Amino acid sequence: MRETMLSTPEGIRDVYGLECERKHACIASMENVLHLYGYKDIETPTFEYFGIFNSDKGSAPSNEMYKFFDRDNNTLVLRPDFTPSVARCVAKYFNEEELPIRLCYKGKTFASTKLHQGKLAEITQLGSELINDDSSAADAETIACVIDCLLASGLTKFQIEIGQVDFFKGILEEAGLDEDVEDKLRDYIQIKNFFGLSEYISSIDIPENVRDNLNNLSGLFGGVEVLDRAFSMTENSRAREAVDRLRKVYTALSYYEYEKYISFDLSMINGYDYYTGVVFSGYTYETGNPIVKGGRYNTLLKQFGKDAPSIGFSLYVDELMNSLIRQEIPYENKKEAALIVYVIEHQDSALRLAKKLRDKGVIAQLIRKSKRHDTEEYMEYADRYNAGKVYILLDQKTVRIISADRSVDEERSIESLDC
Repeated sequence: MRETMLSTPEGIRDVYGLECERKHACIASMENVLHLYGYKDIETPTFEYFGIFNSDKGSAPSNEMYKFFDRDNNTLVLRPDFTPSVARCVAKYFNEEELPIRLCYKGKTFASTKLHQGKLAEITQLGSELINDDSSAADAETIACVIDCLLASGLTKFQIEIGQVDFFKGILEEAGLDEDVEDKLRDYIQIKNFFGLSEYISSIDIPENVRDNLNNLSGLFGGVEVLDRAFSMTENSRAREAVDRLRKVYTALSYYEYEKYISFDLSMINGYDYYTGVVFSGYTYETGNPIVKGGRYNTLLKQFGKDAPSIGFSLYVDELMNSLIRQEIPYENKKEAALIVYVIEHQDSALRLAKKLRDKGVIAQLIRKSKRHDTEEYMEYADRYNAGKVYILLDQKTVRIISADRSVDEERSIESLDC
């Protein structure tokens, strides 16, 4: 019983101490980037009606959602994805707005994945949605914002892979395939099983040029030169327009001077059915999972009553934090912190000193001295909790100041301190 009381469910973990502090600081840095791009905060409910996320909306599979019922027997789910929630809000509160709407969010999503996959069931996400802008400039701005967020987190080595759903759909248009066959093809491509794809398309009746194009998808990965190869391999107008769109996105990103962070993958179609154009994923070292995913979803809002083009992204903060730690990217809390040790007779002076420090922006922890602990134990405590200085009150007017690295050990009058 005690073990159960101290454990967390499968896929759930506690975050505390320096890791939690760093996570919050990382989120704050990336939020600042979003705000600098003009995005405004939005909060959506942790749980909503199942219909917001059902299969028609292209969100997570039903069997991966945490479901429960309200008193009226309505099916509710913990949100598996932010985008449909934001889409609902936009259709409700911004239905008449025709100019761009920029919204950003942070919070938890929940997915009941299979056991023993090593994936979290509770995921911290931060992201944005840009609505009412169907331009290639909006695509490029979104990807540039992703890059700036990752740089703000401290990450320096990463790649944003960009694809185009319409390129894949354009190729399939020439084949006139039924929905089941298209779904099967998409499944193979989604998991990058190109051997399985090749075997499958050899067993079905499709035009030879379509078969060749599907077999060639695996080679459409790399730098901007990939776009020329993709354009020349098909005559389909939809597919070629998709490639031209990517060229415009790349040109805009070159104005940001972000070419080194960009690569193309024309076999990328991403997981959610609501993507309709540009899609992208971000990768870095020390994690096999993407740290960010996003793309254009021009038809999703129409299902909620507002016909508006949109593009957005979600950063997977937990994966990002794992990468930062495993890559040994240093983290430094720029805020000064101090520990004030006092006896009850000097409490008034200790409280005044704490206020003086806090007024100067210094984190000040107060701890009443115990006879069971000596000065060295308090110094070790200060080290554990990242206090740069320890102030030990000697009397009502005098304090001993010891720095964490022991380079300073002096007595000063409290009144003379400028903190």
